[in-house]
Amino acid sequence: MNKKLNVFILAAGLGERLRPITYHIPKPLLPVLGKPVLQSVLKKVLALPVDKIGINLHHKKEVIENWIAQSVYKKTITLFPEESILGTGGALKNAEALLGNETFLVHNSDILSDIDLAKLAEFHVSSDNLVTLAVHDYPEFNNVVIDLNGFLIGVNKTRAEGQRKAFTPLENSGKKSFLTGFTGIAVYEPEFLKFLPIGASSVVDAWLNALSAGNKVGTLDVSGCQWCDIGTLTAYSSAVFDALSADGETVYIHPSAEGCAHIEMDGYVVIEKQSTLDKGALLKNCIMLPESHAASNSHNENCILGPDFKIDLEEPFGDDEALLIRPGGSDREYYRVRKDKMSAVFMQYTREDPDFQRQIEYTRFFLKHSIPVPELIEINSDKMIAIFEDLGDISLYSWLKCPREKGQIEKIYKQVIDALVLIHTEATKHVAECPVLQKRVFDYEHFRWETGYFIERFVVGIRNLRAKNPSALNKEFHSLALKADSFLKTVIHRDFQSQNIMITKEKIPRLIDYQGARLGPPAYDVVSILWDPYYCLESSMRERLLNYYIGELINKGSEKFQEKDFRGTLLSCRLQRHMQALGAYGFLSAVKRKKHFLKHVTEGLRLLKKDLSLVTDEYPELYKLVMEL
Repeated sequence: MNKKLNVFILAAGLGERLRPITYHIPKPLLPVLGKPVLQSVLKKVLALPVDKIGINLHHKKEVIENWIAQSVYKKTITLFPEESILGTGGALKNAEALLGNETFLVHNSDILSDIDLAKLAEFHVSSDNLVTLAVHDYPEFNNVVIDLNGFLIGVNKTRAEGQRKAFTPLENSGKKSFLTGFTGIAVYEPEFLKFLPIGASSVVDAWLNALSAGNKVGTLDVSGCQWCDIGTLTAYSSAVFDALSADGETVYIHPSAEGCAHIEMDGYVVIEKQSTLDKGALLKNCIMLPESHAASNSHNENCILGPDFKIDLEEPFGDDEALLIRPGGSDREYYRVRKDKMSAVFMQYTREDPDFQRQIEYTRFFLKHSIPVPELIEINSDKMIAIFEDLGDISLYSWLKCPREKGQIEKIYKQVIDALVLIHTEATKHVAECPVLQKRVFDYEHFRWETGYFIERFVVGIRNLRAKNPSALNKEFHSLALKADSFLKTVIHRDFQSQNIMITKEKIPRLIDYQGARLGPPAYDVVSILWDPYYCLESSMRERLLNYYIGELINKGSEKFQEKDFRGTLLSCRLQRHMQALGAYGFLSAVKRKKHFLKHVTEGLRLLKKDLSLVTDEYPELYKLVMEL
């Protein structure tokens, strides 16, 4: 869209349904993972060809003024303070000097959405509407009445379920109509302002007056878009936790927060700026607002903590309910359920998924040899259902979100390596007890699949780049796969990275997502955890942990293990693993639409480039290709 727009953001409300939070923080500045809602709205509208932005203020206006004055947006914004609240219509009339000359978009400051504002503006400009409302089917908010062509007929100002109260003057017009919901976003022509009186008024009344005067008030249906009105405590907490999940995270900790290294966490945890935590505090499904405090040994579950208040939220699930757990890259469905009054994880596989039987057999086999995987509680092979011990929600990846002392990090990694050593020694020694595992080998074909996956899903799929000499590149991949296939094989986890290691309340690492285990080079697991794109270890700590692994293998008297030979396998396995990870990020983001995996590409690519720089003579085509990415 080339036409310039003005924008007006409604930000004067009292936020009564969000009290006591709004006694401290005005609604537009409520943080969602460190970012005020108003910042998200401004960033979104500024993607349009914007001329001027106006914002009305009333409740805690000095706080919002101060935030804007310190923001990058200050030169773009004109503020319209209101001594008394003017309402949604009066606010626009009060800004007539700003809005009266060109098309303008109005956006509520308490709305988070992925609605395409450019599409809305283009639709409006191409129509002859005086007003175009962005609407969607949202039963809780459906009170806008439109005809079959999407034009406004009226508004149910007082909405009651199953009833139509205070309907429009056109109630008996004979037009077929249905209800939809207003998103809080609309585009207006400046002539609309003449339907607004000076002083307090509602924009809804002006819609109806414009309609009665023969003007068109149209709508654009944006049903299916992500949308959230954060106007209630429940809606706000849901928006925060949904944002966390959409980002592929379970934990967010603002860098200015203090004391999280010695607390307990589970579920979703959000700790906003300048929060403080005392040793032994528990946070589970909890939001800590800015400048809040969690006292020593306090139990904070399903709640919002503020500077001087605690708000209890609804339990995530009741005795007869199941809560969907959203796994990172898996297509399988996992639910948290009650089992004998305890929390457990219910896993549902599809009928054609061969991983179901593998997971059951691998679990039994690993548990028999003391490998720390979840206990198997119940299984129904006919329905492809299994119930496992609940290990909580805090992975090593999430645990590392909290700034920690180096010694604390190294200690937990050594415990992780202890589990890995058991897989590479005890499980390998007894692998004949698990025939389904024994016959699955990480061989040449699998290594070649990984490099093909990297090219298809990442190089072409994400970077839209093609090899200049594919024949030479394939020869290098062939050589790499032959070399990797020649290495000594043990049982390996095959996806041994920080998101697949859970940190339980007892601070004991437990392993998940092991149904892909195979016989393969043990270095593949070692590099997966020590050269993990999800968390960058310091090189000195990485070397100490590598030496610890080697020492444990020697102490275990592992047959055929030779340190020199093992070290010689590391670089080839790193190249394979880095390419596999980047291919996975491409597939999961582009095909599965899990865009949050893209944030790990930078580190994955850095690791691959660094390692390829060590073998440029051996893999010149691969090196040249990767350096272009």
